[in-house]
Amino acid sequence: MAENTLQAPAVNQEVAALRTSPVGYLAEQMAAGSVSGDRGVTLRELPFLTQIGLRAEAGSPSAQALEAALGTSLPQRVGQVSGTEERAIAWLAPDDFLLIGTPDSVDATALAAVLGTGEDALPGSVIDLSANRTTLELSGPSARAVLEKGCHYDLHPSAFGPGHAVSTALGPVPVLLWKTTEDTYRILPRASFADYAAHWLLDAMAEFAAAEVA
Repeated sequence: MAENTLQAPAVNQEVAALRTSPVGYLAEQMAAGSVSGDRGVTLRELPFLTQIGLRAEAGSPSAQALEAALGTSLPQRVGQVSGTEERAIAWLAPDDFLLIGTPDSVDATALAAVLGTGEDALPGSVIDLSANRTTLELSGPSARAVLEKGCHYDLHPSAFGPGHAVSTALGPVPVLLWKTTEDTYRILPRASFADYAAHWLLDAMAEFAAAEVA
């Protein structure tokens, strides 16, 4: 299947106007809590990203069919992310992956069709999980220091560099943490935990608005 056939249908504008993201109401508070300068750190929500769960055994005909349709390989090991920021695939488990794309960039139904149907269907699954999580983006020179206040994973650059994503926790909240650049992280909590995660981050950012104590 050609890659362009996976494009999601245009969203009805009336329907789009009714969309509400899990922490959209905090946009002004996140902007106000962001800090500029050498100790800077900013927080924003990236709402309505496409998120599709992929299940396929690595190297199997199912995986090959999905890779051909998406035009990129599935990640091969823990922490690996393949593709680009516009359409990335994160490793969750040996046969479990999460496709993360720009809003409405991939039609899950069209992608599932590459596995076939009925008795001839290839083993695996494609499930639209876009409403399951939201995405918070934390960036700036102090972003890692903010996360280190409560993240359970080693965030030192030697252990966690750009282009890596892991399932971990931020405080008590399970998240998928994806480092996209040297000082930018995307944090994907479940929608039901997004409010807590955003407030946790804002609280952790507050100290960087003041001058550093020698």
